[in-house]
Amino acid sequence: MPGENRIVLHGRLVELDILRHTPGGVAILKFRMEHQSEQDEAGGQRKVGCEVTGVAFEREARLLSSAALGSTLTVTGFLDRKGRSKHQLVLHATHIEFETGN
Repeated sequence: MPGENRIVLHGRLVELDILRHTPGGVAILKFRMEHQSEQDEAGGQRKVGCEVTGVAFEREARLLSSAALGSTLTVTGFLDRKGRSKHQLVLHATHIEFETGN
């Protein structure tokens, strides 16, 4: 679908910044998560792993602020550049679910 930018990533929370607020009063929290899985590629299984930097606003930021490092979660969101002139990507979390039992 043209223009679609939707990411769903399952992983483990490995870093949390402190909950902050923008000058306009919007809650914001930066985080980092680790992902490891096996994916089908070219007719075989491939082990993949990465660390992804993310940012959450409002409800999702407040939810993350009370999470424990090491918690397992699924983050749904979209990718954008980190700043206007940077080439790094950041996952903007629009929905976060924690695995029960964490």
